[in-house]
Amino acid sequence: MTEFRNFAGALLAGMLSLSFSAPAAAQSSKTTLAPTGTLRAAFLATNPVHGRVDAKTGVITGPVADLVKEFAGKLGVPYTLVPSPGPLDVIKHLQDGTADIGFIAYDETRAREVDFVAPFILMHSSLIVSANSPIQKTADADRPGLQIGAVRGQAPQMFLSRNVKNASMKLFDAMPAQAELERLIASREVDAFGVNRQRALDAQSPTLRVLPDSFLSVEQSFVVEKGNSAKAQLIGKFVDEVRTSGFIKASIERAKLAGVDVAPARIIR
Repeated sequence: MTEFRNFAGALLAGMLSLSFSAPAAAQSSKTTLAPTGTLRAAFLATNPVHGRVDAKTGVITGPVADLVKEFAGKLGVPYTLVPSPGPLDVIKHLQDGTADIGFIAYDETRAREVDFVAPFILMHSSLIVSANSPIQKTADADRPGLQIGAVRGQAPQMFLSRNVKNASMKLFDAMPAQAELERLIASREVDAFGVNRQRALDAQSPTLRVLPDSFLSVEQSFVVEKGNSAKAQLIGKFVDEVRTSGFIKASIERAKLAGVDVAPARIIR
């Protein structure tokens, strides 16, 4: 009888422990990821792979919006999206505490400023050229006398600036508007322009052609401030779940994105 009472007492204690530990763990996750009570996510408002901001309504749609909404729902907190003009702005939001998580493409120089965790999309990049250009593949553009344009600080520019050997690079502070891009290429101020493939396809027109190959495939990833391993582990678990469930794939399809794939499961160190 005594042994039974001891067993029953131990069982009850275990059940109580579980009942109290689950809410405690949930509260700990909220505190780690959303210390203000709201999950704040900084993303690249100019990158269609992240999302699109409706100019009239301000409504944000796309993979980042889907992921943040799903993540906040699992945490049981509200969320806010922080549109940012460039990767350095996303990094600054994390470093000054005005965002809890961020989204940018992996680059070794950026990895000195933030920690990259749980990539969610593999983004491809291509060159835009004139419709009648003799350039048929990326290697054709890397020749003396040719000039390749790219937006300063974006992953395609950083890659091209490191790897172009014979052509010249012309850097822009922002993506040229459609009419300006067509003028730049028609006048041969640039012979090609390197951007992520979705943006390139958005710019394709009767006078502009997108090369079929990709010169860079880079992981778009969740990023957090340096050294926050607790936050990184929670994000990694979430992204593993939404990758396995097909959530990310469905989000890509819903956004009608081209030139991207679901990122393979791994954590960048």
